[in-house]
Amino acid sequence: MYALVDGNNFYVSCERVFRPSLNGRPVVVLSNNDGCAIARSNEAKDLGIKMAAPWFKIRHLEQESGLVALSANFTLYGDMSDRMMSLAAGLGPTQEIYSIDESFIGLQGVRGDLVARARRVRERVLQWIGIPTCIGIAQTKTLAKLANHVAKTAERKPGSYPAELAQVCNLAALPAQDLDDVLAATPVGDVWGVGPRISKQLQEQGVTTVLELTRMDPTTARRGWGVTLERTVRELQGQTCVALDDAPGPKKQIACTRSFGRPMHELQPLVEAVSEFAGRAAEKLRAQSSLVSELLVFMHTSPYRPGPQLSRSVVVPLRRPTDDTLTLAKAAAEGMRYMYAPGYRFIKAGVILVDLQPASLQQRELDLDEPEQACDHRNRSRLMDAMDAINRRYGNGTVHSASTGKAGPQREWGMKQERRTPQYTTRLEDVPVARA
Repeated sequence: MYALVDGNNFYVSCERVFRPSLNGRPVVVLSNNDGCAIARSNEAKDLGIKMAAPWFKIRHLEQESGLVALSANFTLYGDMSDRMMSLAAGLGPTQEIYSIDESFIGLQGVRGDLVARARRVRERVLQWIGIPTCIGIAQTKTLAKLANHVAKTAERKPGSYPAELAQVCNLAALPAQDLDDVLAATPVGDVWGVGPRISKQLQEQGVTTVLELTRMDPTTARRGWGVTLERTVRELQGQTCVALDDAPGPKKQIACTRSFGRPMHELQPLVEAVSEFAGRAAEKLRAQSSLVSELLVFMHTSPYRPGPQLSRSVVVPLRRPTDDTLTLAKAAAEGMRYMYAPGYRFIKAGVILVDLQPASLQQRELDLDEPEQACDHRNRSRLMDAMDAINRRYGNGTVHSASTGKAGPQREWGMKQERRTPQYTTRLEDVPVARA
């Protein structure tokens, strides 16, 4: 048995914890550079705002309908996610954090009324940190994801499903006929793993509901759409094909990319940007105990803006595998200098670490460096550990390589975040103060 705990409209809910005046109002959270909506309150959904709707297309709703738009505050959301996940872990013995707002819980060996237990955990999360959640319970992860969808829909749209399935839905506890009714009322496109293209193809073949997909022969699913849909069908039929991943393996690539708040046409801010991206990627690299032997640096102009277009990338090989921030920042800066061409307005750049290997594998060689080059390859692991410890305690970017330029919102290449709220839980200056 599995449960899926999911924070409702998570980014918006995080903002409402510290600004109760937003409750009941249409709210959207915007992507980097305030580009498009990446989270919507139920009130915003009722206005017809779609996910990823460009801000310039919905901006008129500020005046017409009282829409509130906020810049993404990922530092706040990440901290609130950690708190929510720690409470969700009390539901069962094993946990897989699937995303910033979703967590699968293994319920093997858990006795008693699972729905009552799930409701207690949900109430605890709501009372302790203020995040509303919905919980789906079923025999497989795909069914648990579907149960969570039913719980959310039944809460938001009364009458779409039986009222007792709102907030917490246990598909495994439903009588056979009631389960068939729920599956028959759910479009096939709402199944985890069935994308728009496959959904359209299934509907063309007469498979329009989850019930019809559940009754499909797995061999037919594999012949027509591949092993992924076969696995989905088997999971819907109650056969576990996707195990709980409570200890995810290390990533095979690590990327850090950003769109700029405004187009960049000079070399220096571009060098600063990729140096910063390399530093962020290096922190993630050390966190999973890996080394990298080459990195890819890229930049491009915007295809939606007038003017000459250019897209370039370069792979910078490293002399030996490393996780050193200074070495990677230097390599990224050299890659940017190699690619740069004047006369273009670049809107995005990034660094991707490729060819990763475990830190336990060490490359050794004869020391043939000149004295002035030797310092570039010395062991700075203690310095990196100290940097990571300081940045964890005082916030990302507290200590960084000098090539990233002066820290702060004054950076030319920084993101556009005109509507960002304070970092209430991680920055001392932003902690709310209650006055009598």
